[in-house]
Amino acid sequence: MSEAAPDIPPDTKDWTWTLDRTCQECGFTAGEVAAEDVPDLITALTAPWPEVLRRPDVGVRRRADRWSDLEYACHVRDVCRVFTVRLRLMREQEAPAFPDFGPDDAALAGRYAEQDPARVVGELGAAAAGLAADYAAVPGDGAGWERTGLRSDGKEFTVLTLGRYLLHDLAHHLHDVGAGPVEG
Repeated sequence: MSEAAPDIPPDTKDWTWTLDRTCQECGFTAGEVAAEDVPDLITALTAPWPEVLRRPDVGVRRRADRWSDLEYACHVRDVCRVFTVRLRLMREQEAPAFPDFGPDDAALAGRYAEQDPARVVGELGAAAAGLAADYAAVPGDGAGWERTGLRSDGKEFTVLTLGRYLLHDLAHHLHDVGAGPVEG
């Protein structure tokens, strides 16, 4: 994995623990989210980004070891895109293996710090709306929510736990940019 920047160490944590307990940093409790709430929470947890991206200092890193608000917004956009692919794979295939996604590599390759905030607003909104719609289309009979997929490290997710994991990521990054607190 490449470093995001010399002064920002790559995030090597396995955040799947947030499926079992409340995140002490952002306060989100992913494991208690009901399946039927996932689509609306995707919408709610991405709704603050247009305001964040209008901040005059959107491209400034307030801390040397953290991304700027713009970089976090690009990451959230890309997370929505990646999770759309993963959800579709899970709905179309039996226990698919997910393609790898390295956030730090994506930030470098996508030149997050150089992107146009106005364009990112539209792209993030479209990615989130598409993902929310795909989650809303999961059959409510329960079986659709139990379909599985595998991350490259072998961690198994169901459609529901993938959604919960995603929601924590969305909530946590709102907290990172001071657009929380978030209930969950």
